[in-house]
Amino acid sequence: MASKVSLKGKRKAGKGSKGPGERSACKCKCVKEWSTWAMKKAKVITHYGFIPLIIVIGMNSEPKPQLYQLLSPV
Repeated sequence: MASKVSLKGKRKAGKGSKGPGERSACKCKCVKEWSTWAMKKAKVITHYGFIPLIIVIGMNSEPKPQLYQLLSPV
């Protein structure tokens, strides 16, 4: 009969035992994903919020203009 070969010494690293290189790569990936997500959200907020912000700032200035005066090009 053939003898059985034990593979206990040649075990591959599982999910729980990540090396230091894998941890830093994971952190870099997480930071990159988060920053990309944040920049996309900031772009949308800026796109839809810029003109209303300008109108609100104009409405709170002295002298108090009417809304149609703020929106007119003259």
